[in-house]
Amino acid sequence: MDIEENAGTQTLSDRVFEQIQEAIVSGEIPQGEKVSESGIGQRYGVSRGPLREAIRRLEGRKLLVRIPHSGVRVVTLTHEELIEIYQIRESLEALACELAAENMSDNEIEELGALLQQHQDYIHAHGGKRYYQQEGDWDFHYRIIHASGNKRLIDLLCGELYQLIRMYRNKGSQSTSRPLKAFEEHQQIFNALKQRDGELAGILMGRHIRASRRNIQDQIAEQINDQQK
Repeated sequence: MDIEENAGTQTLSDRVFEQIQEAIVSGEIPQGEKVSESGIGQRYGVSRGPLREAIRRLEGRKLLVRIPHSGVRVVTLTHEELIEIYQIRESLEALACELAAENMSDNEIEELGALLQQHQDYIHAHGGKRYYQQEGDWDFHYRIIHASGNKRLIDLLCGELYQLIRMYRNKGSQSTSRPLKAFEEHQQIFNALKQRDGELAGILMGRHIRASRRNIQDQIAEQINDQQK
């Protein structure tokens, strides 16, 4: 079914924006791939006007970049840019965790625990080889950031950086060992939040993101070694 036939209450631009964004984050549209209006328009069954608006929004999210004499391409972060993003996450999400321990209601903590159980079920259903990677309220990190109650922190971590982070987290989640380890780390963070121990929750979140960064660095080093062979 074409997008125009199933627009519902969303605008056509909203729909194609969300579909292209998810295709980029999931890797369905690979990093560095050129994005043509005609090709995307045919793929999603959308006309030029809504498509151009969606592309403009994706450029604003830094998922698409416009390169002179080359057109629009899916972003490819340098190794240095990616590590910088994770360094920012390490500090800011640790702070978000500290604040969330103070500000989360008992009901929010209970819902976070139920979410973790769903994540565990998903990991087991996929033989421990994939972590659940849906966005928004289905995302453990997103929930904690919003529970911090700090609007500037939320804007920083859930705005421009969020989908870029998801794109690279999705790659890391396919590591053979990282999903189970990541879940264990999430469980420890949750336990600290449940005990209202903001200091411990922040320390654990920082360690968790640091471990993810190291996992990415190991993957990068492995790619470089393979290229040099």
